[in-house]
Amino acid sequence: MGLAAERIGSHVVTWRRLLGLTAEQVAQRAGISAPTLRKLEHGDPSVTFETYLNVLRALGRLDDAVSALDPYETELGRARADQVLPKRVRR
Repeated sequence: MGLAAERIGSHVVTWRRLLGLTAEQVAQRAGISAPTLRKLEHGDPSVTFETYLNVLRALGRLDDAVSALDPYETELGRARADQVLPKRVRR
């Protein structure tokens, strides 16, 4: 889990830089402190899920993160949904 947090933090730094934003600007837009953003960017596992979501929103990447986890966006997810999920859960 630590490696994943570090990689996500690294991706956040890269997106922030690609967008030409300072850490202060992203922290302000996300409603968090600069030290908290620094923790996230360094992969600190104590950062809350809400903080990750707020930072992704501030970077304009929240919808992409949500879509990346959507099982219906994959062939496996769509195929398995027909087999294992009740009809009322499928979309």
